[in-house]
Amino acid sequence: MAPTPLPTTRPTRADAARNYDLLVTAARQTFAEHGTDTSLEEIARRAGVGIGTLYRRFPNRTALLEAVYVDEIQSVCDRAYDFDRELPPFEALAAWLRSFVGYGLSKKTLAVELMEALGKDSAFFKTCKANVVEAGQLLLDKAKATGEVRAELKLEDVMRLVGGINMARDTEPEQAMRLLDIVLCGLRPAASGPRPATD
Repeated sequence: MAPTPLPTTRPTRADAARNYDLLVTAARQTFAEHGTDTSLEEIARRAGVGIGTLYRRFPNRTALLEAVYVDEIQSVCDRAYDFDRELPPFEALAAWLRSFVGYGLSKKTLAVELMEALGKDSAFFKTCKANVVEAGQLLLDKAKATGEVRAELKLEDVMRLVGGINMARDTEPEQAMRLLDIVLCGLRPAASGPRPATD
């Protein structure tokens, strides 16, 4: 059974949807440049709409943060399906994990602020996670089927390792990608089987 659709509040009416998209795009860019405490007035100005329009769509800052986060999660999932169509299985998994690390480094503050507001066990985060898991499981299963990934691995193992890279303090992008390369090497089956235990 497919996960519940992502918790979006995007309106269906064309003009309202256009303003929603303008505001989410402006918020994403502004948060990336200046942090999530940027004034809502600045976001409205950048979107080219009035502050009243922003508040009609997003009654508070948390609602806007949720919309930006959902938009980013949708992009993470879409990339998984794009890589699945365009690349061989292991390369698709590796490309997705690289994009996931890049996403995590840039959106760490956004996720932390939302967790503080909603709680990490909230329905919002559970739904977002379910969608990411579905996308990642597709790539992992296909890589396993070709024998390029260790059969005993679970997606939660891989995501815990990748999450550790993202959550480490002061991790520079270059170091993060080196760490991910080590993780990717560890996903592959051992050439000669497990090493015997030593005393």
